[in-house]
Amino acid sequence: MSSGLKIVEEQQKPIEKLQIYPTANSGVSPFWREKYDKDAKKYWDRFYRHHGDRFFKDRHYLDKEWNSYFSVSESSKVILEVGCGAGNTVFPLIATYPHIFVYACDFSTRAVDLVKAHNEYTEKRVCAFACDLTGDGLDNHISPSSVDIVTMIFVLSAVSPEKMPFVLQNIKKVLKPNGCILFRDYAVGDLAQKRFSGKNQNISENFYVRGDGTRAFYFSNEFLETLFSEQGFEVEELDVCCKQVENRSRELVMNRRWLQATFRQSNGSKNPSDRMTPAKLDQSERQNSIQSKSEELKLKEVVDNTDIDISDGLAMEMFGASPSSHEMNVFKLKDSSFNIKLLSKEYQHTCKSTGLMLWESARLMASVLDRNPNIVSGKRVLELGCGCTGICSMVAARSANLVVATDADTKALTLLTENITMNLQSPLLGKLKTGVLEWGNKEHIEDIKGLACGGFEVIIGTDITYVAEAIIPLFETAKELILQKKGDSEVQEKPALILCHVFRRVDEPSLLSAAAKFGFKLVDRWAVNSRDSPIGNVIDRWFSDKDLVAEIPSSALHILYFQME
Repeated sequence: MSSGLKIVEEQQKPIEKLQIYPTANSGVSPFWREKYDKDAKKYWDRFYRHHGDRFFKDRHYLDKEWNSYFSVSESSKVILEVGCGAGNTVFPLIATYPHIFVYACDFSTRAVDLVKAHNEYTEKRVCAFACDLTGDGLDNHISPSSVDIVTMIFVLSAVSPEKMPFVLQNIKKVLKPNGCILFRDYAVGDLAQKRFSGKNQNISENFYVRGDGTRAFYFSNEFLETLFSEQGFEVEELDVCCKQVENRSRELVMNRRWLQATFRQSNGSKNPSDRMTPAKLDQSERQNSIQSKSEELKLKEVVDNTDIDISDGLAMEMFGASPSSHEMNVFKLKDSSFNIKLLSKEYQHTCKSTGLMLWESARLMASVLDRNPNIVSGKRVLELGCGCTGICSMVAARSANLVVATDADTKALTLLTENITMNLQSPLLGKLKTGVLEWGNKEHIEDIKGLACGGFEVIIGTDITYVAEAIIPLFETAKELILQKKGDSEVQEKPALILCHVFRRVDEPSLLSAAAKFGFKLVDRWAVNSRDSPIGNVIDRWFSDKDLVAEIPSSALHILYFQME
């Protein structure tokens, strides 16, 4: 009795609007933190494969900022550029100072290849090699205590804070006793950091992951000075630099902040135990910090004329406004193909919207509809959670009388409209409609119902069953929109709800239980390479084409076929 009462209450209780994605800024999960660290090289390789040498500006300001260090009248000077990238520091240096030799290293092999492919690369002046500074010994490539100057330009920020001491110790192995490090990197308070603060991309304090998987740390004066002093370096110069970057075409004004510093190996007179950690900073040091801020304000007017390394492209990407965050994919069917615009793979792992991607279940269901047009032929079809690709809806439009593709994500629907326009022409364009549909939203449901003159004969959903809290609203919405039986139900084919998915956080018994509460009966089920519990012969007929079986994108896919009781 109590269970039956509970079902009635759930059916009558108004369905609340769901926030499928968390609103709290919970940051990056431990799993992803480890993955970003372990796969850092892969993400930077992908970065340079995508951008080549077009992303960063050549650093022609080096002679203005540090000329006194490079122009000392010696017969030769040895430079080490760590995190050389595509050579934006290396080649301006060798063009300006003919007496220097530059070692250039990066842990991205693609970046090193770009340096070696540069038309100014010559082994007489440059030696480029791949090296992970957090694990590989620099002294395997460079003689110990042989380097005069190390340049670290926007590189240390890409390293996990806990690994930064290892990088500095690695550099000390090859740096001469009185050698120096020229440093420039992101500062706390930079606009890019402020933009990160509103997203779930925080790895640890002041450490973030970008949309492409690369990482960025934002340094404070205190952190940087303590880090270097604990590793045996003395500060010769440390400034906070500010610059206002304007992109007139996008009407954006970006306040950029970075630290510029010079460090030199100390003479060893200091006792390491006397070096201060951030937790040991006393009141006098805090007062110095306050004074440095006032000095920073005085400095701003000067550095506003200073060149900045970061290209407009990087600034746009870091601020989430990059035009390159999407890519074109070709989805092939037996006798046709679709050009689909969707979120680029580099950005999918930090994107909260699952609707901006192409899922395997959608690929399978689109192939099924392509080979079996009778499933939707002459019928009114609704797709729930269609996302930006809409491939199932576009395929269904070929034979259905009407297709309505719906999603609650307006960004996905905007991109969907582009994909439909790119791939369909009249009269198919006239048969495919799009609409906003948040499950359980009565206003949205009525708007969609009005397009179908009473209801839909086929409702399709691909990978829309992964959030437990959304299952009840899903079936409640499907019940409202499916065509109700009229007249002789034995003569007319019953309307159907078809779900194709990979089971994730919601198992099959939970789905079936929720479906039954709203009058849906499981008529058939199908899984790859499985004949367990056959209850119908509807879906097996769809796979009579052996070529279709061979094209199944995942062995974990399932299809559930429901009809109303």
